[in-house]
Amino acid sequence: MSPSAALKLADPALEPCPVETIDGAVDSGVLILCDHASNAVPPDLGDLGLPAAEFERHIAYDIGAAAVTRSLARRLGAPAILTRFSRLIIDPNRGRDDPTLVMRLSDGAVVPGNAHVDEAEVARRIERFYDPYDAAIAAAIGRAMAAGHPPVIVTVHSFTPIWRGWPRPWHVGILWDADARFAKPLLEGLQAEEGLVVGDNEPYDGALAGDTIDRHATERGLANALIEIRQDLIASDEGAEEWAERFARLLKPLAAREGLRTPQVHASRTRDRLRRH
Repeated sequence: MSPSAALKLADPALEPCPVETIDGAVDSGVLILCDHASNAVPPDLGDLGLPAAEFERHIAYDIGAAAVTRSLARRLGAPAILTRFSRLIIDPNRGRDDPTLVMRLSDGAVVPGNAHVDEAEVARRIERFYDPYDAAIAAAIGRAMAAGHPPVIVTVHSFTPIWRGWPRPWHVGILWDADARFAKPLLEGLQAEEGLVVGDNEPYDGALAGDTIDRHATERGLANALIEIRQDLIASDEGAEEWAERFARLLKPLAAREGLRTPQVHASRTRDRLRRH
């Protein structure tokens, strides 16, 4: 099955575990996260009032990102944590007070199941989906820190080739906030690859208050980078493997750099919140 052919969650027995955890060596130096890995919705939430085709679009999950994450974790022998629920339920890459935490309208699609979500329902979704993902990340970081191996935090996302009628020129982008220790050399490595158009804080800005990087890396002073790969490049198994191989080759020597793993607190830049797709 290709990464773009993932199906919504149908087995109620799977739903109580909203997080996929991949074991890896804490001394690998890297913790890989995938915030929008799945388009799954548990049976009691149904289809959120949307036709099935909407769950194959980027509004439901980051196409190809999960396949890249799993392959990259395997190649690096690194731990990884992925969501097992659709971003249409709740977006774990948002702060708890972000107005886009539960999307009522996403890229032209009205989400009927979210139209009348009140504070109590948001709180239930946070407890059921958002908090377990947050807790799994915090636990993985805690294990690495306790072992004396502060990890570099890498999150894997994908973006649409066209946004609001405008073709995006980048093949890949690296997003970062105030800590450039890891992001800048990773950008340089990608820019040295033949034929790639590389975005520096493109197609989005990396300074998003309360997002996964902000909560788990910036607040702890851990080096980090958010990877954005264009979806058409990783929508097949072959494409996902190609990009995982590329990032494994670039990340391994960078993560081993002296001083990179020493926590350094940097003040987050203040930017307007941006909706990431």
